[in-house]
Amino acid sequence: MAAELHVELVAADRSVWSGEATLVIARTTSGDIGVMPGHQPLLGVLESGPVTIRTSEGGTVVVAVHGGFISFADDKLSLLAEIAELADEIDAQRAERALERAKAEEDAAAERRAEVRLRAVAVR
Repeated sequence: MAAELHVELVAADRSVWSGEATLVIARTTSGDIGVMPGHQPLLGVLESGPVTIRTSEGGTVVVAVHGGFISFADDKLSLLAEIAELADEIDAQRAERALERAKAEEDAAAERRAEVRLRAVAVR
């Protein structure tokens, strides 16, 4: 059996994904990080961006994460996000419209959220 880590990805309003994984890739304030079983303990601040989870079954889960924290110890990874959306739940056309609206209104925060959603959809 391959080594695995237990992942809990939670947003402020719900549990987004929970399960066993072999690799999780996320963007932190220090840069992109890949966490595998046996990784050194860590605590970091999540940047907005896609989080990619390689499941133990060989699948891939992609989540658009907007801020939060990441912690890892004893092969348990916790991602606590302000906002998190599974790529499969994102309507790409709606995200594109939101991006155009944010650009027209010069709303940098809304523009960033829409871009992260579109990147997550492209990765899935």
